[in-house]
Amino acid sequence: MSVVIDGTSLTIEDVVKVARHNQPVELAENALDGILSSRDVIESMVKDGRTVYGVNTGFGDLSDVCIEAEHLTKLQVNLIRSHSAGVGLPFSNEVVRGMMLLRANALAKGFSGVRLDVIEMLIDMLNAGVTPIVPQQGSVGSSGDLAPLAHMALVMIGEGEAIYKGEQIDGREALDRAGIKPLVLQAKEGVALINGTQPMSAVGSLVIYDALNLLKDACIAASMSLEALKGTRVALDERIHNVRRHEGQTDVARAMLEILRDSEINQSHADCGVVQDAYSLRCIPQVLGASLDAIRYAQDTLEIEINSATDNPLVFSEGNDIVSGGNFHGQPIALAMDFVGIALSEIANISERRVNRLVNPNLSGLPAFLTTEGGLESGMMIAQYTAAALVSENKVLAHPASVDSIPTSADQEDHVSMGTICARKAAQILDNVKNVIAIEYMCAAQGLSLLLPLQPSEPLKLAYEEIRDDVPTLDDDRPLHSDIAKIREKIESEKIVGRVEKITGSLLEG
Repeated sequence: MSVVIDGTSLTIEDVVKVARHNQPVELAENALDGILSSRDVIESMVKDGRTVYGVNTGFGDLSDVCIEAEHLTKLQVNLIRSHSAGVGLPFSNEVVRGMMLLRANALAKGFSGVRLDVIEMLIDMLNAGVTPIVPQQGSVGSSGDLAPLAHMALVMIGEGEAIYKGEQIDGREALDRAGIKPLVLQAKEGVALINGTQPMSAVGSLVIYDALNLLKDACIAASMSLEALKGTRVALDERIHNVRRHEGQTDVARAMLEILRDSEINQSHADCGVVQDAYSLRCIPQVLGASLDAIRYAQDTLEIEINSATDNPLVFSEGNDIVSGGNFHGQPIALAMDFVGIALSEIANISERRVNRLVNPNLSGLPAFLTTEGGLESGMMIAQYTAAALVSENKVLAHPASVDSIPTSADQEDHVSMGTICARKAAQILDNVKNVIAIEYMCAAQGLSLLLPLQPSEPLKLAYEEIRDDVPTLDDDRPLHSDIAKIREKIESEKIVGRVEKITGSLLEG
């Protein structure tokens, strides 16, 4: 089934379907009138000889330079070539596919003045699997993501490089093999392709989708740790959370109560006399819930952005008018993605503290470093070191980029968002957090093994069994790298969550 774009109704889930799972794309018929009407405005203004920024002028600080009509096509091609100045490692295929989809959707709103051919070419490239090579570095997030989008557009005009059927080849050759003709840019079309926030929004959409799923794993792993550490469920009492009324906190507490149904382990310490646990156990709903609220805020922000017109100038066909503004500025995404990076960092911070409790016999009541042969064997000692290294790295990455700005274009563009840097940092943090949660799963599962024959709750039995399908109990020291990698794969494929939700129903829906 195709994802249909109309400029107004795209969701983050749609982005994932196209970017990651190669679902086909088509343009909604109801978008055609707006696209054609806005193009009519551009063509009439060119015909009338009116001077319009981005149509027949230079760009940025060169906006006061008028361009003759016979040079308008060259103006747009020169714009794409000159702005293709990115450096560094390329974005992943899924990020580039995401930005292509988002650019097509923004143009489909009908306020950009491009021909229908431009949008159809982006759709054709997506459906044929022609993916431009786009360097990650070089954008300051205003006027939009100029350099990354220019590299995308470079392939559209038959230049640059692209991936086609797993091979990196010349952009023209990729189009030829896919049976797509290079685009001959007309007035306004170059600037319409590169003025926008689609690279930062593509990265952000994928990060947010994965972050919301990872939070489910964070709840399950935290519950498994609480069970292995014989923690109390008292702090999950809904009355506690109802008198604070933060939605994320309430949702996490409710999810954990579903996961931590009564168990043999819980019954074994019912009369132990412990009144309350350490914060890393007692405050799980408050901490994970706050992160959940932050990520949901970013989700709302991104879903507005991916259905917005973000180039400049914008064409309003009703008034036969073209207006210059600043919708390309990435500040909404920059702030949201910095917030996501901070929220993700906190998920890992509290997870590492539980890992520390699990391996420390003075805190856990379990054998030192989760091995019965302490001294001869080191067990999971160094797994906690790895988690500590990752959360410390996140503390550096979580420093906000959105508070920075540096002038560009001879001070014409004197405040910029750094939104792409914010999104890229959030993606790096997410990658680290997946590994930290994998380490917590590994250690908590080992803790449950050491409590046998006592059994955890039914949902946690399934989570434990899913882990044990590929990661056996640690009886003798072995390299833990592959164990962590295998559990991380289960996180990314949602296998553990899937097993648990068969009993609990969907977690964290709100």
